[in-house]
Amino acid sequence: MGSSLSRPLEPVKVVALPEAATPAKPAPPAVPGAPTTPADAPLFNNCWSCRVLSGSGLIGAGGYVYWVARKPLKLGYSPTPGIITQMVIGISIACWGIVILTDPKGKSYRTV
Repeated sequence: MGSSLSRPLEPVKVVALPEAATPAKPAPPAVPGAPTTPADAPLFNNCWSCRVLSGSGLIGAGGYVYWVARKPLKLGYSPTPGIITQMVIGISIACWGIVILTDPKGKSYRTV
């Protein structure tokens, strides 16, 4: 009558591979500038079209958030801490989009 979620979890044993099974030296990368190990691999593959799409989307979203925060100010209401916070968040989102577009550290590499 009980589900498997009501029972305590059983410990799982992980067996480590012997060191002799792993190669001593990894193969060199085929493309210079490509990541050599999984630890060096980028979180996302940064292709140009992906950066343009996500960067421009973030700039648009940040502009929209800023524009919505500016509406009450144009109607003559005094700025409140909430409105100022919303404006700062909108500017931050837009700046994040600019950073994605420009790729200042040059971590992305061209895939052929």
